[in-house]
Amino acid sequence: MSNVYKVVVIGMGKRGKHHAAAFHANPRFKVVGICDIDRAKVDAAAPQLGNPQVDTDASALTSSLKPDVFCFCTLPSIRLDLIKLGIKCRAKLIAFEKPVAMSSVEAIKIKKILDRSGVKVVVSHQHRYGEHYRKVKEIIDSGVLGRVHTIHSVASGWMMHMMSHLIDYTRWYNNEAEADWVMGQAAGVGKFRDVHASPDYIGGFVQFANGVRGIVECGAGAPDVPEVDYWWRKCRINVQGTEGYAEVLTGGGWRAVTKDGIASGGGCMNYDNDMPPYIQEMADWLDNDSKVHSCNFSSAYKGFEIMMGLCRSVIEGGQIALPLTKGSRELEKLQKKIPKVKVMASTPANAKEYGV
Repeated sequence: MSNVYKVVVIGMGKRGKHHAAAFHANPRFKVVGICDIDRAKVDAAAPQLGNPQVDTDASALTSSLKPDVFCFCTLPSIRLDLIKLGIKCRAKLIAFEKPVAMSSVEAIKIKKILDRSGVKVVVSHQHRYGEHYRKVKEIIDSGVLGRVHTIHSVASGWMMHMMSHLIDYTRWYNNEAEADWVMGQAAGVGKFRDVHASPDYIGGFVQFANGVRGIVECGAGAPDVPEVDYWWRKCRINVQGTEGYAEVLTGGGWRAVTKDGIASGGGCMNYDNDMPPYIQEMADWLDNDSKVHSCNFSSAYKGFEIMMGLCRSVIEGGQIALPLTKGSRELEKLQKKIPKVKVMASTPANAKEYGV
């Protein structure tokens, strides 16, 4: 008989409820506790999750329940403290929302304590489970694009919301190749007021060890994805090869042009479809150490280094070698470095969102 793993979910906002509902729907997991500093939120969510134990104190709840899975979906400013709490309660697996951290100083501390603990860790880059994302991966792996040489990814949303997604799927489409160096530029400081503090626009280049060039853009100046209406899903990842190209649109399916002709298909970001396989892979990894989760921390950390490397390039100028060897407080330095001039937007919708 398969093990049923006990789960505690911290944070009952939109993403916390998505996670808790997906765990509850999977027979391999039992949601035994939920927590939020707002008691009304946990009281409202509990009946839909089998009436688990509720609390506003995460430490007390995890100490009492000793979960196998410690999942938190909270504001990005408290990553390190919650990672420590997950280790303290001896969870077998910690799952949390991107971004990995708000600086490389914090990320390096997180990585060190996780490496010492040996706990399994998953970071939520769940878009990859969408049928359209997987179709593009299938096309790449079939070889019909020839030698892949460039992957260009764009999103209208700002960096700390969207860039880790773009980089994660770029690395996936590039068979997890290591990055040698990055170089970037940025503009606009309005979104530094957001809890996911970011420049209004950032773009740059990634040189991968296998020769593939990554190009990534997030924010007000990113090119439009006119095929997609919903602003937050205006994301495109275009994979170019010597014999064709394929691309995925987060809110608008996929398409490809190869020597075999032109092809396209549907697909759209959908938590109801994307979360179940993301959750199931946690059970698979807990059952078997060799079945490493697709969204494992090691992979997410390498993507985070790329993102922080782009920030450092703006701050310091020139190319930044990877992996990063020392920590820095990139967002603080970036906000001081970028000229206090309004960003120039690429679309009217971006201009409205970024206040220009």
